Amino acid sequence: MDANFYDFLDRMRNPASLDLVRSIKSFIVSISFYAANPENDAKRVQDFFSTMEAAIMEHPLWEAATAQEIDSAMEGLEKYVMTKLFSRTFSSSPEDAKMDLQISEKIQLLQAFLKPEHLDIPPLLCNEASWLLAEKELLKINAFKSPREKLLCIVNCCKVINNLLLNASMSENRVLAGADDFLPLLIFVTIKASSPLCHFADHSNLRTLLSANPPQLHSNLRFIQLYRRQAKLVSEAAYYFTNLVSTKSFLLDLNAKSLSMDEIVFEENMKAARQKNKLTPKEPLSASEAMKSSQDHKYQVPSEKMQDKETSGSNYPYMEAEAGDLTVRDVEILLSTYKDVVAKYTNLSRAVRRHPFSKTEIPVSSVEGTSDTLSQLEGTGAPSLPGG
Repeated sequence: MDANFYDFLDRMRNPASLDLVRSIKSFIVSISFYAANPENDAKRVQDFFSTMEAAIMEHPLWEAATAQEIDSAMEGLEKYVMTKLFSRTFSSSPEDAKMDLQISEKIQLLQAFLKPEHLDIPPLLCNEASWLLAEKELLKINAFKSPREKLLCIVNCCKVINNLLLNASMSENRVLAGADDFLPLLIFVTIKASSPLCHFADHSNLRTLLSANPPQLHSNLRFIQLYRRQAKLVSEAAYYFTNLVSTKSFLLDLNAKSLSMDEIVFEENMKAARQKNKLTPKEPLSASEAMKSSQDHKYQVPSEKMQDKETSGSNYPYMEAEAGDLTVRDVEILLSTYKDVVAKYTNLSRAVRRHPFSKTEIPVSSVEGTSDTLSQLEGTGAPSLPGG
């Protein structure tokens, strides 16, 4: 967790913040009284952020705070609220799940044959190392539940691409940082990014491996657009975000005319890709199924030989595996997971050392009339505010 979030939680543990804690918890409970609707939910959330920003600026705990400290508090608030509301607000409609699946299948087909020259990417920008780094940044997007952190994944991906353009410009003594050079690279990186997900396509439990690249692209973009504080969706972040939205639109409408490719050749390649991937029409994932896939995507699909050895806890598919069961692909997945676990453990250890658990907390009973309802909202991945 970032420093903004820890500072926010620390201040909320101060007894003087009880009025703010009540307001936050009351809002989280109250939104469940309304029928889920992305646009209406987004308006309620954005209005609440505006109200809370004014309340925080006038609060004694932030009496001498700088504009940066107020902004940090709001970032912490956004992360807390949206983590608690994630299951309601992310990929919240059947249309979202349908669009995610449509984009995923289109990308999977394009992966089979698309080359840089088809997007008019010049050879001097063909840098596999930079592409891979950009892909990895983009694929981190489903590891987070807050709009800010998801947006940062997009920004970091785009910065890698921008650095590639700048380095190429300096080496070739020419300007290459314009949108005409940037967007094709982002499109190519988005297509080539790979994150296999296990998807049960029919009632026979036939496992169909889909390459959702990046996972739930449409839902992630919509989540950021609706729930990122509007004052922060500006400048560089807004530019990069807009480019990825344009990439999504390009991919949905992509055909032979979109590429430097003969139409007959394009159709033949698409047909061959369909046959190779054996893609058949499937019902899109429901909103809850799509969200579950999103949350579990970091636990990649093991080889077929190991499927029968999964433990009852499907989040740990390698627990009963033996060395001889592993394929080369499994080793790559395990190494990636190991690095992720070590990084998270290291960050958590540092955070614990900085924030000992001797802080004064508000007792549960002090938050009147909310504890029973709030107990149903826990377990969403974010630490609780005092009293819940």
